[in-house]
Amino acid sequence: VQVRRVTCAIDCGPVVNPAIVRAQMESGIVYGLSAALHGEITLANGAVEQANFPDYDAVRLADAPVMSVHLVDGASPIVGGVGEPGTPPIAPAVANAVFAATGKRLRTLPLRLV
Repeated sequence: VQVRRVTCAIDCGPVVNPAIVRAQMESGIVYGLSAALHGEITLANGAVEQANFPDYDAVRLADAPVMSVHLVDGASPIVGGVGEPGTPPIAPAVANAVFAATGKRLRTLPLRLV
């Protein structure tokens, strides 16, 4: 499974610094894609094989999709924060896209067409 493009829309209330919101969404998307496409912990002889980042693959910049982040003005007067809303929806979005393209449901992580 390869993700080439992601479009994200967020209504987070009044935005003080749009660049920070976009960066937060992009980093959350990459983090979520890493978990969705590569996030696998394996065991050997009762021990986890992945000790740190060199053993646990992640989406690298060269493999990151083109991302477009749109800030939606929902006219909320409440100033809040952004947090990590880019992370949770990316795996189901990719699984949905795979289903739309292939008719195959992917229900386990990491997402693989096997």
